[in-house]
Amino acid sequence: MLAVGLIWGATNAAMRRGALLWEQYLKSSPAAGVPPCNFKQRILKSLSDWLTLLLFWQYSIPFLINLSASATFFSILSQAPISLAVPVTNATTFAATAVFGIVLGERTRIGLALLGTGFIVLGVWLCIT
Repeated sequence: MLAVGLIWGATNAAMRRGALLWEQYLKSSPAAGVPPCNFKQRILKSLSDWLTLLLFWQYSIPFLINLSASATFFSILSQAPISLAVPVTNATTFAATAVFGIVLGERTRIGLALLGTGFIVLGVWLCIT
C-alpha cells in the first residue's frame, strides 16, 4: 500500500510537470492562435491534442507507471480490507505528491503541506487503531 502511494505521488507530480511542458509546447506551435471553426474541426483538434499528449514522453511514461500502480492497487484490494487500504494509500499519495512536487521545483507552501499531511496521518492512525 505504501509503495503504491509513493508511486502514485511521484507520478502525479511528474505528470503535472509533463502536462505543463506539453502546454508550453502547444503554445509555441504554429497553429496555437488559430481557433477551430466548426464542430468537426474542434473534435479533430481535441483528438490531435490528446494524441500529442500521449506521445509526449514527459507525460506518457509517468502515466503508464501510474496505471501500473493502479493495477497493483486493485490487486491489493482483493487481499486487504478497503477501510485500511484506501486511507493508507491515499495518505501516502498526498504526502508523496507534495514531496516530489517540491523536488521537481513546484512552488509549494511547505508548512501547509506538512499540516495537511499531519492531519492525514492522524486520520489514518485513527482508522487503523
